[in-house]
Amino acid sequence: MRTKAALAVAIMAMATLGLAGQLVATTSILGDVVRRVAGEGWQVYALFPPEADPHAFQPTPREATLLARAEVVFICGAGLEAGLEPLLSLASRVMDVSQGIALRAFPDGRVDPHVWLNPLNVGVWAGNIAAALSEIDPERAANYQARAEAYRGELEDLDGWIHEEVGRVPAERRILVVDHLAFGYFADRYGFRQLAILPGFSTLAEPSARELAELEGEIQRLAIPAIFVSHTTVSPLVEQVARDTGVEVVRLYVGALSGPDGPAPDYLSLMRYDVAAIVAALGGG
Repeated sequence: MRTKAALAVAIMAMATLGLAGQLVATTSILGDVVRRVAGEGWQVYALFPPEADPHAFQPTPREATLLARAEVVFICGAGLEAGLEPLLSLASRVMDVSQGIALRAFPDGRVDPHVWLNPLNVGVWAGNIAAALSEIDPERAANYQARAEAYRGELEDLDGWIHEEVGRVPAERRILVVDHLAFGYFADRYGFRQLAILPGFSTLAEPSARELAELEGEIQRLAIPAIFVSHTTVSPLVEQVARDTGVEVVRLYVGALSGPDGPAPDYLSLMRYDVAAIVAALGGG
């Protein structure tokens, strides 16, 4: 990670980058929600591009410049952007959109940052985004609030659809073997259990040989048909577990959207794609 001083020098060197009315969101998923609430009149830039793994992101001087010029930098919070603190300190205003969400904890006590995999949590994001925009642009506060409320209605409809879809999967088959512990909020909301190949919340973690053997034994004992991994994950361990157990690897959109021509160009599409893939892989009839 570049130092704060080096990033400041990069900003001065790139002062010709003229961007007005700009909002920055860290992830592409959050950027989509910000756009839905902000509406016209704002440029919204996602710091982590589509297809990027948030856990492995490395900023460039251009991203430092964008952060420093933004009216507001929206972060997912819950520890997701902890490694970006020197960079975020360059911003004039940072908004943690997960304020007000009941956060889960991992077994080691760290906070689970993957709040967006429960659509109702994204409804909280929308309200927080509207409040931040209303503060800096009070003349359009009613518009931001109305857009947030309309989006929350779509999220509630999505939540109802997910309940219907996962209801097709018998309770005993609602087990998500995942590359890393990203699906806690989803599992809590929709009655799943998750088992992880990679320990903790990061795709950069590594399990011990004993942990891996225990997981493979559990997969075979429970006749689990699939492993669900992020579409950005490249892990020989995932492929090894799939080979050893003979199960399918199903790729989902977890921490980032697809490109505009992909199956998950926005948050609502992402959740519908993932749920459909999960239900199909687990044998939902």
